[in-house]
Amino acid sequence: MSRALLKTTVLAVLACFVAGEAMAVEWNVSLWGKRRAFTENTEKLAELVKEKTNGAFTLNLSYGGLSKNTENLDGISFGAFEMAQFCAGYHPDKNPSLTVLELPFLGVDSLRLETDLSMAVYTQPAVVKDMARWNAVLLMPSPMPQYNLAGVGEAPTNLKGLDGLRVRAVGGIGDALKALGAIPTSMTATDVYNAMESGVVDGATFAPHAHVSFRVTDIADWWTTNLNPGTVNCPVVANKDALEALSPEHREALLSSIPEALDYYIENYNNKVYAAMDAKIAERGIKKVTFDKDAIAEAKVKIAEPAAQAWVKEMEAKGIPGQELYDFVKAKIEGN
Repeated sequence: MSRALLKTTVLAVLACFVAGEAMAVEWNVSLWGKRRAFTENTEKLAELVKEKTNGAFTLNLSYGGLSKNTENLDGISFGAFEMAQFCAGYHPDKNPSLTVLELPFLGVDSLRLETDLSMAVYTQPAVVKDMARWNAVLLMPSPMPQYNLAGVGEAPTNLKGLDGLRVRAVGGIGDALKALGAIPTSMTATDVYNAMESGVVDGATFAPHAHVSFRVTDIADWWTTNLNPGTVNCPVVANKDALEALSPEHREALLSSIPEALDYYIENYNNKVYAAMDAKIAERGIKKVTFDKDAIAEAKVKIAEPAAQAWVKEMEAKGIPGQELYDFVKAKIEGN
């Protein structure tokens, strides 16, 4: 082979190699804690995207290595990573429109309804505009069931027993517990165990998986079965520029995988998480506290609508169509 031909061949191989490298895309995804039911939607999404693109597009999931969970939106805004998970209740000032989904006693009674409701709200113009301030595009929720309270010390026997309790509670759940006489404080999930162990708080509100994952069930003496004051909304978002920069094939692989990822998440939660929670309660002899149903119903009447109207007023003052968003959410729930 002549020197000229050899040179041409080498250059051609290098060009193909560089082109191949350029086609490979890796997104960094900022999560926190450890892999758990709460992150199975993102884990499944990563699996599906890699499979559909034969490894040409991968999601590199990082559990706490990229950002604090309360700063994930900030990281998304300036492109520190391409995808992240966050909870609206951690920083309501950053995502006020999303907090409509965290209002107390909304009446959402299943993970499927929570999922469908979230996906519908995520497309609302006011919400899209709210997220655009962070250069973020909402992809999917991490749907969670109603929260309940686990605590240390003497168990409350009725709702009046919540009076004066210092509890970790965020968003609308915190508002609901405050209305019931508790003293809510906001802290991230990873700080709760130490706060309960040291006596900084008497209890914490979580969805079932988090009570287990963040070791609340390792220290709790009691757990409420039916308080159900609400839940938090925790979306997975993408950096808008990164999403738009994807090839059509990669974007399709990502977006088309979302329904399956959510189905997997819900199935995993319904089939495994509740069983794990029940096993932990039985293992440690945690007392189950079930409040009087009439008392719960009365509390809902007293708390839900005033809290919603206060939220609407606050949103309208910020230039966000709060009444429109609240009416949309209620209509979706009632039409379910």
